[in-house]
Amino acid sequence: MPVLDRFFELSGRGTTVGREVRGGLTTFMAMAYIILLNPIILAGAQDVTGAKLTIGQLTTSTALAAAISTLLMGLIGNAPLALAAGLGLNAVVAYQAAPHMTWAQAMGLVVLEGAVIIVLAVSGLRTLIMNAIPLALKHAISVGIGLFIALIGLVDSGFVTRGQGTPVQLGATGHLTGWPVAVFCLGLLLMIALYARRTPAAILISIVVTAIVAIVVNSVATIDQADWGVVAPRMPESLVSAPDFGLVGQVDVFGGFVTAGVLTATVVLFTLVLSGFFDAMGTIIGVSDEAGLVDERGRVPRLGRILTVDGVAGMVGGAASASANTVFVESAAGVGEGARTGLASLVTGALLGLALLFTPLAAVVPAAAAAPALVLVGALMMMQSKNVPWDDVELAIPAFLTIALMPFTYSITNGVGAGVIVYTLIKAARGKFGEIPWLLWVVSAVFLAYFAIDWVGGFFG
Repeated sequence: MPVLDRFFELSGRGTTVGREVRGGLTTFMAMAYIILLNPIILAGAQDVTGAKLTIGQLTTSTALAAAISTLLMGLIGNAPLALAAGLGLNAVVAYQAAPHMTWAQAMGLVVLEGAVIIVLAVSGLRTLIMNAIPLALKHAISVGIGLFIALIGLVDSGFVTRGQGTPVQLGATGHLTGWPVAVFCLGLLLMIALYARRTPAAILISIVVTAIVAIVVNSVATIDQADWGVVAPRMPESLVSAPDFGLVGQVDVFGGFVTAGVLTATVVLFTLVLSGFFDAMGTIIGVSDEAGLVDERGRVPRLGRILTVDGVAGMVGGAASASANTVFVESAAGVGEGARTGLASLVTGALLGLALLFTPLAAVVPAAAAAPALVLVGALMMMQSKNVPWDDVELAIPAFLTIALMPFTYSITNGVGAGVIVYTLIKAARGKFGEIPWLLWVVSAVFLAYFAIDWVGGFFG
């Protein structure tokens, strides 16, 4: 298809329409859980008036905002990056903002967060910050994200759980138990075998086969449905459900500063901006690096457009009352299946749009079927570690902290922040002030404020 080839640069990026479709479908299946999980998180909290949001309306808002944002990324950013309500960001909205203001005001802060990120992107400042980060740290971000998404997959599947005397342990008891974990192990082994044999669509085939196995197992075995996680594999009673757009547009942009006070609202906004900014930055760098889209200096093509779309997505999420949308790390699953362009994002976005009508189908693929993709892609992203100069202490220590803190703290932002601060510190300690870009001083100071936000808020509060 010459038109698609020219618009999305398919030939130039060494991909085909078939690969992009498979990649887009794989990304959707890896992230579809957010359509169900985001409403659960937001509906589990209440605002300052005691009001709660409904699951049905939140499901519609989540799917709608994700579809619009991902389609924009495909058309404008031409990148294989899907966007949806960010985990962590929705927790800030639900448990840090809502207790001090109404839901409309909390979502208003999300709109402001997106607006701030757009200003940073359009002004070029966000691009300058990303380009100021040393190449070795960018590779470390890729590795850290690989470990992070692998841990997400292991935890979501129940393969790894919180331990009794240790932070984590194998299975629920220190051993692997239960049908959901068995299904996950089967899916992971199948996926690894197919991928090792270079089977086309290995990841997608494994997810589909494992989902079918999960449905069969769930129908014949006695299983506590909570063991499957957010999604229990069962055939839905109906395929179609009517969307409820009642929350769309229910936003009060500046009211939070009045209800909660300027300091509280500002702290929430600062947290949203910083988390959204650097979570997306890390994901964009990591996924683009894995897709082979970065140049020899570690720069991402069309970066300005990608960052602007990310900011617009934040505003879209707030306007729809779905919380802040951001680039999803599960996009790496689609990249692992061959996605290299925005055509994959169009496929993912279209499927998210269809989910508005077919939300029961989103409840078919459990974590046990989708999580193996995150583990395998995490392993593939670990290969970037060969590009980190581990014999150079100025880069090795910051790179290690970047890699380690992402999975250990369940946060991309924390890993990026620790790496930047320590890199700047080591350079300064060795008297190499001329090798520190001025922007890294600013970013380091911002991260120090971020890590100390509770102390700062308590001091002024």
